[in-house]
Amino acid sequence: MVVPQPVLAEVAYGIARLPASRRRESLAGRFELLSGELARIEWTDAVSEAFGRIKAVLEKRGQRTEDVDVAIAAHAAASGATLVTANLRQMARVPGLKVESWLGSE
Repeated sequence: MVVPQPVLAEVAYGIARLPASRRRESLAGRFELLSGELARIEWTDAVSEAFGRIKAVLEKRGQRTEDVDVAIAAHAAASGATLVTANLRQMARVPGLKVESWLGSE
């Protein structure tokens, strides 16, 4: 299992948006612990090419998608990995991307 940097960026953003509280501190501590342990997948030229291809295909279909979601899909597509996500419906729109729900069968 590897994590693309855009996933970590989204989590960091979510924590940063929270008001100062014990919950925010707790989540920040958990994030720091987990991010120290999780292996990363690099953003390579192949990922950049997949990003451009995926974004163009989705836009041509009228299925605009947030750049961070395209970046996450591009990492999986470029490496031939299966993307495990709770956002199955949106990620399944990406041509050729192998996706699996981490929530079980939907």
